[in-house]
Amino acid sequence: MSVTRSLFLFALAALAEIGGAWLVWQGVREHRGWAWIGAGVVALGLYGFVATLQPDANFGRILAAYGGVFVAGSLAWGMVVDGFRPDRYDVAGALICLVGVAVIMYAPRGA
Repeated sequence: MSVTRSLFLFALAALAEIGGAWLVWQGVREHRGWAWIGAGVVALGLYGFVATLQPDANFGRILAAYGGVFVAGSLAWGMVVDGFRPDRYDVAGALICLVGVAVIMYAPRGA
C-alpha cells in the first residue's frame, strides 16, 4: 500500500470521525434532533471501519498517528464549517502533530 493511499485513508477517517462528532454536537448542542445524532453515530462507526484499512497491523500505531491527523483535521473543519480562525499556536501545534504522524507511520523500520 502506498503512502498516498495511506494518507487518503487518514483523510477519509478524519472526515468520518470529525464529521460524526460535529453531527452529534449539532444534534445535541444546537437542538437539531435525533436524526443528526444518528447520522453522527453512523459516521463515527464508519471511522472505526476505515481505520482498519491502514496497512500497518498495529492498532496502537494507527490510532496514535491518527491522533495527529485528528488535531489538524479538527482545526481545518472548524475553519471551513464553523468560521473558526486558528492562531499561530494552533497552527504550530497542528504542524507538530503532522510531523509526528509522518514519523510514526512512514519512518523506515527494519524487518
